[in-house]
Amino acid sequence: MEESTRQTIQSTLEGNDVVLFMKGTPAAPRCGFSAQVVQILGSLGVPYSTVDVLSNPEIREGIKEFSNWPTIPQLYVRREFVGGCDIVKEMYGSGELEEKLGVEVAEVTPPKITVTPRAAQALQSALESPEEGVRFEVDAKFNHGLSIGPQQPKDIVVEAGVKLLLDRASAKRANGTVIDYVETPEGSAFKIDNPNEPPKVRQIAPRDLQQRFDAGEKVELFDVRSPAEREIAAIQGSRLLDRDVQQYILGLSKETPIVFHCHHGSRSQQAAEYFLQQGFKNVQNLAGGIDAWSVEIDPTVPRY
Repeated sequence: MEESTRQTIQSTLEGNDVVLFMKGTPAAPRCGFSAQVVQILGSLGVPYSTVDVLSNPEIREGIKEFSNWPTIPQLYVRREFVGGCDIVKEMYGSGELEEKLGVEVAEVTPPKITVTPRAAQALQSALESPEEGVRFEVDAKFNHGLSIGPQQPKDIVVEAGVKLLLDRASAKRANGTVIDYVETPEGSAFKIDNPNEPPKVRQIAPRDLQQRFDAGEKVELFDVRSPAEREIAAIQGSRLLDRDVQQYILGLSKETPIVFHCHHGSRSQQAAEYFLQQGFKNVQNLAGGIDAWSVEIDPTVPRY
């Protein structure tokens, strides 16, 4: 590392209590790991400075040598290297990050979590000793994780037919969650319903959509392909998404189930994201598009 690069890093650390070396900026992170650390620091409300390593190749490589740490982002507090994304997440979950930053650690109330008897039995069978519990994680994007491990000193414990272990961040996002164990076409699997999860576009398999049609459910299905593609193949009951249909959708109740499809699922995902942003709460994308529908449900629909 050039001495000038070392001095630049050193002066940055000496001039700021909290420094995050990241890819991009807080407003526009350029990698998911940087975005996660930005989200954590933002939630704590602490002032911090950032260095965009992508705009300076010397700093990007130099900070790795300076800290003897191979990846970005890297967090420093009062000139002390704290760690990368995984370590920051662990410290945030345990409350250690607040202590390191001098932020008051607020008391976290254990969340109310319901584990169905079948789910509890499946989880209990995976435990090998009384010291183990089921770690339940809920990240900032409300991705859920279940794993087996020992209880840690700062874990929040919830007894719900099985001992659940949560870090502080997960506990704040988990209240009211229901964990079930259900049968799916691929076999038995855990099903997690979290009422705190913000609305997002969900994928719906062709078989599941057909079951909803067969049950007489009112499902609005929209085709986002071109008129020329629709001349080749169409799903019965779907409507082509043109300007008039777009206005029709915008006039529906925001609770209305709406499903979008295209040829393989990418264009319809973009359309679904748009209507989610308009406030619709039950938005789904047909996984695999009309091509999957032809293969799995209706072979009379031409493939192209």
